[in-house]
Amino acid sequence: MHLFLKSVLSVIFLLSSFGALVTPDQDERLKIVFFGDSLTAGYGLTMQDAFPHIIQQRIDSLGLPYEVVNAGLSGETTAGGANRIDWILKSKPDIFVLELGANDGLRGLSPDETKKNLRGMIDKVRAKNPEAVILLAGMQMFPNMGQEYTAQFKEAFPIVAKEKEVKLIPFILEGVGGDESLNQSDGIHPNIEGHKIVAETVWKYIKPYLKSAP
Repeated sequence: MHLFLKSVLSVIFLLSSFGALVTPDQDERLKIVFFGDSLTAGYGLTMQDAFPHIIQQRIDSLGLPYEVVNAGLSGETTAGGANRIDWILKSKPDIFVLELGANDGLRGLSPDETKKNLRGMIDKVRAKNPEAVILLAGMQMFPNMGQEYTAQFKEAFPIVAKEKEVKLIPFILEGVGGDESLNQSDGIHPNIEGHKIVAETVWKYIKPYLKSAP
């Protein structure tokens, strides 16, 4: 009995060792980092339902050599992101999607401060990897924040994108924001179906920069 068990364990060890040899090392894959707030984190949902994971599934189905890193943190402001980004950049992203600013707007923070923080984070990404593709996700505020503030906030993102020469996703919640059927009960965070649409929006802007597997 002991001899049989020993043989079984030996086979399991050999199979596991072989698997380790043939399984691609995740460190060898290119990195797509989604750095954001509750929208990226998938607030109210499982991480598997959030749009970054949906994009990872699309990438895997196409056999592309990318690993998606969901670095979303609910409640994050651009100031918080600026303090947190150094740790995230240890992964040296090849594609960096910056999705921050919504909480600045909800708190009525200065659009000038938001722009300053976005610029600083973009500079840090470039310092870590000058070849990284950077996409800035645009955001809009509810009209009850006041017409002047709403306009200044909306324009902050294209202004920074132009200044820093990064790719702009004009409005990451395009087709989702304001639609009750695509958002959770708070009217702010997308539901499962909403995240599917967000994923399609983001995919459209990321796809041109994806490289095929060697």
